[in-house]
Amino acid sequence: MALINKIRERSGVAVLIIAVSLILFIVGGDILGAQSMFGGNSQAVGEIAGETIDYKDFQLKLDQARQAFEAQSGRAASEAEQQSLREQVWNQYIVDFAYKKEYDELGLKVSNDELVDMVQGNNVSPAIQQSFTNPQTGVFDKTSVISYLKNLKNLPPEQQQAWQNFEKSLAQDRVRQKYENLFRVGTYVTRAEAEKEYQAQTTKATLKYLFVPFYSVTDTTVKVTDTQLEDYLAKHKDEYKGFDSRTIQYVTFPIVPTKDDSTELYNRIKELARGLATAPNDSTYARINSDVPTKLYWSLSEMTDQLKGAVKSFIPGSVNGPYREGNTYFIYKYGGTKLDTAYTAKASHILIRAQGTSDSAKAEARTKAADLLKQLQGGANFEQLAAANSADQSSAQRGGDLGYFRQGAMVKPFSDAVFSMSGTGLIGRLVETDFGFHIIKVTEPKTNVLYKIAAIGKTMTPSQTTRDAIYAKADQFSIESKSKAAFDESVKKEKSLIVQTANRIPESATNINTMQNAREIVRWAFNDDTNENQASPVFETDEQYVVAILTGKSDKDSPTINDFRDELTLKVRNQIKAEQITKKLSGIQAPTLEAIAQKYGAGALVENANDISLATGFLTSAGLDPIALGKGFGLKPGKKTKVFTGENGVFIMEQVSSTPAPAIGDYSMYKANLQSKSFQASFLVNEAVRENAKVVDNRAKFF
Repeated sequence: MALINKIRERSGVAVLIIAVSLILFIVGGDILGAQSMFGGNSQAVGEIAGETIDYKDFQLKLDQARQAFEAQSGRAASEAEQQSLREQVWNQYIVDFAYKKEYDELGLKVSNDELVDMVQGNNVSPAIQQSFTNPQTGVFDKTSVISYLKNLKNLPPEQQQAWQNFEKSLAQDRVRQKYENLFRVGTYVTRAEAEKEYQAQTTKATLKYLFVPFYSVTDTTVKVTDTQLEDYLAKHKDEYKGFDSRTIQYVTFPIVPTKDDSTELYNRIKELARGLATAPNDSTYARINSDVPTKLYWSLSEMTDQLKGAVKSFIPGSVNGPYREGNTYFIYKYGGTKLDTAYTAKASHILIRAQGTSDSAKAEARTKAADLLKQLQGGANFEQLAAANSADQSSAQRGGDLGYFRQGAMVKPFSDAVFSMSGTGLIGRLVETDFGFHIIKVTEPKTNVLYKIAAIGKTMTPSQTTRDAIYAKADQFSIESKSKAAFDESVKKEKSLIVQTANRIPESATNINTMQNAREIVRWAFNDDTNENQASPVFETDEQYVVAILTGKSDKDSPTINDFRDELTLKVRNQIKAEQITKKLSGIQAPTLEAIAQKYGAGALVENANDISLATGFLTSAGLDPIALGKGFGLKPGKKTKVFTGENGVFIMEQVSSTPAPAIGDYSMYKANLQSKSFQASFLVNEAVRENAKVVDNRAKFF
């Protein structure tokens, strides 16, 4: 009775809760959508220059881009292409929000007259020229642009929209060029800078140095603690920028056919062979039952090596096979032959390239080719000469073999030479094409015979029963792996499993190591509900099931030593080694570098760098070490430095001699060289604009 009274007392509250729940269920998408009543924006794809990009807006633009792509290509966009379209749409937002503010502040724009000039005037854009170049002549035709524009109103709406988008992109490219040019022409190189560049390139010195590389001290003798790593990271925050990433370990369960699947396929092929033998229309029967598309009439150039060898023994009306090609089994019904209008032949060649060369180089190439032809006519081995001399590397690896090809498939001079020969053997003259000079050997005579073959190809694939059994095994593994320890224990039980590690996966990743189409695994790893040392459900990708366990996280706002452990350990270990080496070297008193090295013992090298410059100097064992070079060039002849640490080890430098750069009055060449480096402006401007726009990219949470 007391319980019933309590229920009655709270019935009003219960009714209210139910009513609110129903309202939220019905209209929750509207009031809790992009901007919920509780604050926050769960539907924000990102933020650029203070502008929030809503998911619905982004998806609308993405759909428009995808539809335009598919209308132009005539097919559905692949996953990789959709990823590229998402990147294009995102970059357009950056232009609209980040760059446009910069343009507006500077008053940069493209006028209507300027746009007309770019499309059909005296300064036509390269993009327009490329789009309206005659494919037969390779010449741009401005009249075709004008004709297209006059007819634009008669085209379908989607084509009109595509042109408008194209013109918009032309204007955006032009205004961006103007913006970047402001930085490029604003880059000025002073005479002092040019003179410094000249001195660095022209002043020569001969240096002698003692070098003790870090690797001379065994890593295992140097202990690095987490405290040392944390201290180093704290002092070098600017060098180690954090970013959101995940580290996982995973095992795979390949979905492969079993013995039962093989038996089932064999029985199916026997059944199809009987059907193919008695089918009133064998080509239709083959087309309906084949897993792979095949044709009815085959030339030798279209056959696999196996079929070329077998077809010679086929009897008209017979069903032959099965023949295995990779993971597909073929049966063939042979229907005899007929003559084709085009011939097929097989040949090998040696190419001596002369494409785009000068007259003298072309003559040299002809002479070399003629010499090889003479050697072959004297009995030399064609395959060996092709492998050693042919510029066509793909065929050279096969001794010059080009395989079978149809008449007209090769460039005309080559094709004419091969198909004008009635038999086999070496063609007794050089054949010149746009690629160079060819020495040709016909290895199979021309033929225009076509073989009528109705083919059925059946690919061995795992049955649903097999897939279910493998999935059940993967699922059981996932269920038992409740922790990292349990995951490791399950791997020990199943000897066939190999644990793989993927370190620091970015949130936008679509692949994991060599595993393709792994987007769902990445999204699981970044899900807020996924904890470290938690195993995943079973994922399917690339004909395998995958079970992963999250072993690490990194946060862009709070980088830790674990995010950069390997890099930090190397730096700190080398610091400790440098201290040990420096202490030992500093305690040695000796007059020459050789004497110091002898007292130091194993690991100390004494080397010379003769007549090198500061700009391009390279030390034999130490490699490119700016610190060491700077110290060496800063000495006077006969003087030595104290012990110091370079990039890859510890040094004592001694300058043997130096040759000052001759005095010159004109540094324009060096000034121009430095000025040319302003090509980096485009990249640097882009980075600065993005940084200034404080871009927040949340696309990985939606796609």
